[in-house]
Amino acid sequence: MASTYEGNTQAYAVKSDTSDLTPWTFERRQLRSDDVAIEILFCGVCHSDLHVARNDWGFSQYPLVPGHEIVGRVTAIGNQVSQYKVGDMVGVGCMVDSCRECSACNEGLEQYCLEGMTMTYASPDRHDGSLTQGGYSDKIVTSERFVVSIPDALDPAEAAPLLCAGITTYSPLRHYGVKAGDKVGIIGMGGLGHMGIKFAKSMGCEVTLFTRSEAKVAEARENGVDHVIVSSDDKQMAAATETFDFLLDTVPVPHDLNPYLNTLKYDGTHILVGLIQEVDPALQGGNLVMKRRVLAGSLIGGMAETQEVLNYCAEHGIGCDIEMIDIQNINDAWERMQQGKVKYRFVIDMQSLKNTQ
Repeated sequence: MASTYEGNTQAYAVKSDTSDLTPWTFERRQLRSDDVAIEILFCGVCHSDLHVARNDWGFSQYPLVPGHEIVGRVTAIGNQVSQYKVGDMVGVGCMVDSCRECSACNEGLEQYCLEGMTMTYASPDRHDGSLTQGGYSDKIVTSERFVVSIPDALDPAEAAPLLCAGITTYSPLRHYGVKAGDKVGIIGMGGLGHMGIKFAKSMGCEVTLFTRSEAKVAEARENGVDHVIVSSDDKQMAAATETFDFLLDTVPVPHDLNPYLNTLKYDGTHILVGLIQEVDPALQGGNLVMKRRVLAGSLIGGMAETQEVLNYCAEHGIGCDIEMIDIQNINDAWERMQQGKVKYRFVIDMQSLKNTQ
């Protein structure tokens, strides 16, 4: 039976590619038969939020409410919903729909939907054409297929970034067969990188952080890595030649891949999860050909695997390291995120939205 639901939504939005986030009120759609309505309690702040707000990837429309690391409680359900009930603690990640019929969707890989996934914000709704709006808001409405359960053992605020930063690093480690005893290099230690370290360590790997900053060495040790390589030090990079089985590359801006590829053993795999722009400088083909190395990429995870990572984190006591903020401080948080001055993920306490005048 459908529950009572009111669509009026309070949010923070950008009105153009140069504007700050400011308060905005809009109307969420009414419940469809398979929809779950969620009161948002926490929303993580991802660097993608900033990219899309600034139209860095060329598809943004405005007004735009970012946010795709969403945790909250179910407040209403459509009359065909079977997996969730009012009061459940749930999450919504980077997508809210797909065609649900193609080979990728049928394999539980909705992120690779052949017709393109519907993103949690800045995507046309597949049914009514309206623009999806994200989690910097007090509520969201989503098909139950794209909702996950938050295990009781997880802190809800720490769980929010698992819906993007967590699944983005967990999925490729699983897919490419990382196992106990493997030597894994993590390139970069921001929101993604620090989760990659936690997962690789929990899988029994020998983990090395690559960082360009000497200042990150002690910090990396505190995060449990076995070794640190300062990638701007040519001697350290040379000493690491043909050392690693896997590299998980979380850097979101163009950077030289060639020195990192040289640190892989033969048959080693370099996995990109941060870079979606051009590879610059150019890749030297010999770095792949001469050692049968693989350069790969990975995008978040399907819905089943997103539930899997949450369950895995609950079982292994893994959470994201967060700094909680009020929504009124979001513009300052974006500036700090650009400067790399967050350890390691901002999470918005969405109850603070009630204090917006």
